[in-house]
Amino acid sequence: MDVVIVESPAKAKTINKYLGAGYEVLASYGHVRDLPAKDGSVRPDQDFSMDWEVDAKSKKRLADIAAAVKRADRVILATDPDREGEAISWHVLQVLRDKKVLRDKKVERVVFNAVTREAVQEAMRQPRGIDEPLVDAYLARRALDYLVGFTLSPVLWRKLPGARSAGRVQSVALRLVCDREAEIERFRPQEYWSVVANLRTPRNEAFTARLVGLDGEKLDRLSIGNAAQAEAAKRLLEAATFSVTSVESKPQKRNPQPPFITSTLQQEAQRKLGFDASHTMRIAQRLYEGIDIGGETAGLITYMRTDGVDLAPEALSEARRVIERDYGARYLPDAPRRYRAKARNAQEAHEAIRPTNASRTPADVAPFLDRDQARLYELIWKRTIACQMAPAELERTTIDIAAKSAEGDAALRATGSVIRFDGFLTLYQEGRDDEEDEESGRLPPVSSGESATRDSIEATQHFTEPPPRYTEASLIKRMEQLGIGRPSTYAQTMETLKKREYVQLEKKRLVPEDKGRIVTAFLEDFFRRYVEYDFTADLEEKLDRISAGELSWKSVLEDFWRDFTANVEQASEISRTQVIDALNDLLADHLFPAPANGGDPRACPSCEGGQLSLKLGRYGAFIGCSNYPECRFTRQLGANGEDGGAAAISPDGVQLGEDPETGLAVTLRTGRFGPYVQLGPDPEKGGEKPKRAGIPKGWAVDEVDLEVALKLLSLPREISIHPETGKPITAGIGRYGPFVSHEGVYANLDSVDEVFTVGANRAVTLLAEKKNSRRGRNAAAVVKDLGEHPAEGGALTVRSGRYGPYVNHGKINATLPRDLKPEDVTVERAVELIAEKAAKGAKPKAKKKAAKKPAKKAKKPAARSRKSAGAKSGADAPAELD
Repeated sequence: MDVVIVESPAKAKTINKYLGAGYEVLASYGHVRDLPAKDGSVRPDQDFSMDWEVDAKSKKRLADIAAAVKRADRVILATDPDREGEAISWHVLQVLRDKKVLRDKKVERVVFNAVTREAVQEAMRQPRGIDEPLVDAYLARRALDYLVGFTLSPVLWRKLPGARSAGRVQSVALRLVCDREAEIERFRPQEYWSVVANLRTPRNEAFTARLVGLDGEKLDRLSIGNAAQAEAAKRLLEAATFSVTSVESKPQKRNPQPPFITSTLQQEAQRKLGFDASHTMRIAQRLYEGIDIGGETAGLITYMRTDGVDLAPEALSEARRVIERDYGARYLPDAPRRYRAKARNAQEAHEAIRPTNASRTPADVAPFLDRDQARLYELIWKRTIACQMAPAELERTTIDIAAKSAEGDAALRATGSVIRFDGFLTLYQEGRDDEEDEESGRLPPVSSGESATRDSIEATQHFTEPPPRYTEASLIKRMEQLGIGRPSTYAQTMETLKKREYVQLEKKRLVPEDKGRIVTAFLEDFFRRYVEYDFTADLEEKLDRISAGELSWKSVLEDFWRDFTANVEQASEISRTQVIDALNDLLADHLFPAPANGGDPRACPSCEGGQLSLKLGRYGAFIGCSNYPECRFTRQLGANGEDGGAAAISPDGVQLGEDPETGLAVTLRTGRFGPYVQLGPDPEKGGEKPKRAGIPKGWAVDEVDLEVALKLLSLPREISIHPETGKPITAGIGRYGPFVSHEGVYANLDSVDEVFTVGANRAVTLLAEKKNSRRGRNAAAVVKDLGEHPAEGGALTVRSGRYGPYVNHGKINATLPRDLKPEDVTVERAVELIAEKAAKGAKPKAKKKAAKKPAKKAKKPAARSRKSAGAKSGADAPAELD
């Protein structure tokens, strides 16, 4: 018997059907070992030796694999064909050697780019050994990311309270987002005008021409800069006669885009389907590993982590047959199209992402897929077929027109293009991140020398716009252009930036949080080399050369570590004051926007002589006065007018009026946590604090009047007496939003406005529903029964819980990602989630017990315990770096 080892149970299940008797296919469930999340796991002073740790779940799986290997004649490592797949095989092999179960058994490595019967059986006929250079590249990347994270992140924590982590690729991607935001802030709109003439030919056919020249001078887009110039040009054209001076038509061809690689698939899936990078990769993984299609399990697409654009000869032949069959010979070019990768080193898996069988159309497989799987498969299928279709044929026409009047001469131009043959466009057209102006449409036939008559002249005002913020798709595209990151890192980098709360998504655009901007500014000033685009791209190229066997991985690490540690030592000596001064300068436009009156943007509005400055507090950064503690003025970061007027509020507040019941003044104020209303004056030292209420998020501060303030100050509001208990039901606004409460039971309301309007009936209903859900928390409703766990037995279910849907297996509950619907959860995805949850939950318990024991004996061991605990908590951030 031969044992075949793959990563996932889905892949194992599919391959087992292809190989049949004589083979036992087992899954490792991804990586089985990793660097422990503590200092010293990589030791540069010991030739970069590394410690590897097997988590609790992997121990059981590796024990099962080892038991099977003992009985086997041959071990076949069949993990994915890229760097990470090679690393998994290497780790499994090392563990099996350590367990001494291999003895003289033959060990082979096989790779296949598609999980199909033909591809798997062909791979079995061509075994090889472990690709050592590819493993070296993995070791180098893992060591680099660990060393950067565990060396740089503590510096951030000491110098910038509230910062989470820094990473080799993560920090450079964040810099791109922050640089774009700074560019937007520096942007000043410029006024310009366009002037167009609505004309007619002698045959009364209408067309539009734009003004491109005045009195022999060529005009560009910004040449007409104000209304007076536009009006003068308009008067000239209204008095002019028009004649056609030239007509030029040029044929053009538009070729299809190459088939998908990882980055372009992620970009296009966001543009066309609205998927983020991580969701795209999860669905693609499922399509790759195998789907049951009418009783036959088959991988539907080739391997999805690749930057190669080539297609296998058999794939080209299949695509051409489909084109000729479904679209006709006119759409089939004379020869197959060959594409070459633009990347400097198209490494890892070398073929593009494509359907494993081009004749399997989206309509054929749709009944066996969920909605998102079907949409992604259709996208991949269309792109693959379109890349082998004939080019689209267009005709671009340009008509130049002379306008003459007593006030002067002008030149106008009309342009248009028409599609003469749609070619590949009949099937697929690539999306765009940002729409561009493009003139199109058919122009009427005219001849040089013909006259044109005027219908109307229009002058339109415009303003230049700042560059758009990045979407995930456009950021990945920019990273790829700069040579930053690789196919296996793009999705993880996006997730890390969001998870660390360095960026947020607004209308699918990446907006840097203040925390992210401060971290980036700090790194740019004190670790500039390591967030430079060229340096990061050069390091990526060296890592690629390691995978090609051209460089020694330890030599690359030695060169990096020598300079990096020197930089860290230098930065560690910098005082907090120096850091703040540097950040004040670097982020001046953001932190201290210029006031409308043209005064000093850093002048304290509360006291004379005080200067505003960034302050780094226990809970993060804020703006405060240099005269503290005499002046206690503070405000949130970014309170520059975009908060609806909070920045304009003086520290003493704006008086809104008096409370009719108490006669106390009601003031609108702003503090480090945002704007709020206050009843009564500030207390004397040691006195009782006045009542305060925060302005709810999303409310415009400049619209808060006395009536609104009194409503907020009246909270919590008593709604009524509960009919069963005789105790009050109240409504209020808390940390997690608006709510109703009764005897310790809290139920959420839909909006802040409902706090002031909700009645007794609705409140009682909400509270009853909440109470019932509490009672059933331990027996949450089963939304979907997935059957038995394929590896460990026991029921595997999707349930609806208090905080949302989750997967349950025994005592382990794993929350579903936001983009995964309960009805779409598969057995394979559920097993992955449970395994991830178990791996995360296993380590802290062991460490916690170890830390507690010595704490009881003596003070010194207790100190070591605290140090260990600190290292553990600090490890959370770097452990998930690039």
